[in-house]
Amino acid sequence: MITFDFQTSSNFTPMLSHKQWLKEVIRREGLTPGDISYLFCDDAFLLERNIQYLNHDTYTDIITFDRCVGELVSGDIMISLERVGENARNFGVTFDEELLRVIVHGTLHLCGYKDKSDEEAATMRRKEQESMTLFHEKFFAK
Repeated sequence: MITFDFQTSSNFTPMLSHKQWLKEVIRREGLTPGDISYLFCDDAFLLERNIQYLNHDTYTDIITFDRCVGELVSGDIMISLERVGENARNFGVTFDEELLRVIVHGTLHLCGYKDKSDEEAATMRRKEQESMTLFHEKFFAK
């Protein structure tokens, strides 16, 4: 089951199509969707978690906690909506586009993709773009 919860207010309204899309992304990786919870929060909330769990005293747009077992993809994903907004402005994209990219970024981490090295980051960006194309072609109209 994929759930979306909010620690802060947002204009983003998760729909069934978002859940179907994320499940399809996972299935295309040859994996099985499990329990994934998304928490949309503000910078202060995510910074506290970044310090508490990862010992990183920096703002970030996303933290992914992997709870996968074998091929069952499960985890907890926290996304700062403030960071998403700032990144959207910096990258010259809409808030909605950047939010979708960050949402699927967390799912791709749970599928095993990393982004620490240049090569890993390039692969992650390619998978994000494939997933965004999938959303717009198959799920956006629903």
